[in-house]
Amino acid sequence: MQNIYDVITIILPFEWLSPHFMKNAFLAILIAAPLFGMLGSVIVSNGMAFFSDAIGHSSLTGIALGVALGIREPTATMVIFSMLLGCTIIAVKSYGSTSSDTIIGVFSAVSVALGIVLLSSSGNFSKYQRYLVGDILSIQEREIIFLLCAALATVCMWVLLYNKMLLVNLHKNLAKSRGIHVFAVELLFALVIAVVVTIAIQWTGLLVINSLLVLPAAGARMISANTQRYVACAIIISLISGIAGLAFSYYAGAASGASIVLVNAALFALCFLGKVLRRN
Repeated sequence: MQNIYDVITIILPFEWLSPHFMKNAFLAILIAAPLFGMLGSVIVSNGMAFFSDAIGHSSLTGIALGVALGIREPTATMVIFSMLLGCTIIAVKSYGSTSSDTIIGVFSAVSVALGIVLLSSSGNFSKYQRYLVGDILSIQEREIIFLLCAALATVCMWVLLYNKMLLVNLHKNLAKSRGIHVFAVELLFALVIAVVVTIAIQWTGLLVINSLLVLPAAGARMISANTQRYVACAIIISLISGIAGLAFSYYAGAASGASIVLVNAALFALCFLGKVLRRN
């Protein structure tokens, strides 16, 4: 890793990148931001913004289960619970008659309430409040490697299943007629969202994780004429906002996750303005 740090120092000799922890955070942004933009483009297109938000908030229950089982670092229980919740929501949505937003709302409310009750009753709620806001500045080298492995696995899934996901999004009946197992595709993508969201929460915070996924894609959608440009713009916006937000947080002494969201919001506003001016 030291060689990478040396390259960063030579290529980007900025004050905010001087500290070791800022270099780690910068590397994490370079890995996570394109991942957020890529997944966010499908989340926005499929109307799954509320779903990813529910997965993020359900992490509280995953933490509570980890505490109940005596696990000091509850990341594993967070991931497992989020995946189970994602599977349940997709199954109920696919085979039930209730609207998607209602189903997601019910499961989200129950999981959040359960997590708060379990953590508060055990006296551990304040101890795990760091997951609410996250701290990307605390990320370590081994965690960066872990994040990179998760990103590579997600990219492989994306390459193999993107066309199927796109067809399912456009027309489910047409996808079925082409031999695509719609439920399996939706379930796999839900599991990927659950894993990525849960892994990233400890550094971004569950209060802002959904914004990091949705805002870049929502802005990109306004200025994109085709699917390829849409995904590319979402990744670019996510990268720009991630790096700019990290730098801003250094000089302002503010939370990094929230700072990145504010930059994302500013870029979203610019995209919206650009769309309005283009129409007129």
